[in-house]
This record gives sequence, C-alpha cells and structure tokens, in this order.
Amino acid sequence: MKFVTIALLLISSFLSLKHGWDAFQPATAEQAKMMADLGIAKSFMPFVGALSIIIGLMLLFPQTFFVGNLLNAIVILLIMAFSLRAGNVKMAFIEIPFLALPLLLIWLKYPFKF
Repeated sequence: MKFVTIALLLISSFLSLKHGWDAFQPATAEQAKMMADLGIAKSFMPFVGALSIIIGLMLLFPQTFFVGNLLNAIVILLIMAFSLRAGNVKMAFIEIPFLALPLLLIWLKYPFKF
C-alpha cells in the first residue's frame, strides 16, 4: 500500500508543479477562452501558478502534507464552482478524479514517516 501512496503523492506533486509552471507560459487561444469563460483574468494567472507550485512543494514535506492536500482540494473545488457558474458541467465532472486525489492522499497519510 505504501508504494501506491508514494506513486499518488508523486503524481499529485508533479501535476501541481506542472500546472503552476504552465501558468507562467503564454496561454494558447483555447486556454485563454477557457479562462475567460470561467471569469479568471489573465493578470491573475501568475498568482494561481505560484500557489500551485507552492502546493506541489508542500506535498513533499510531512509538516505541510495535510495543508498542501487541503489547499489542493480547495483549488480544485474553486475550479469546479467557477465551471458550474459558467454553465460548463462537463469541466466540473472532469475535475472529480482530481478532487479525489488529495482527499485520498489525506486518508492514506504521508508515506515517508520516520
């Protein structure tokens, strides 16, 4: 079970770091349209990117593991809420597995306890 937890932790951290890094890259036309539909201003993206990078790093340390997963779940819930407000139910449903990941990691606990 520990190997599953380690794999999920690495996947979650990688996804947070990747999404954070991507927020600092120029947005494609499709990404810009999606952000506009959700009501997210382009000037707000660096803050979201920095938060995602911080969350990805927080997941790797036992002292901040719980808070990092909690913040990750909150960000995903916000994305789902913005999607539903914009009338994009499909996007909200797509986010459900990504919401389950930090909640599952909280339940499994930090795998590298010393």
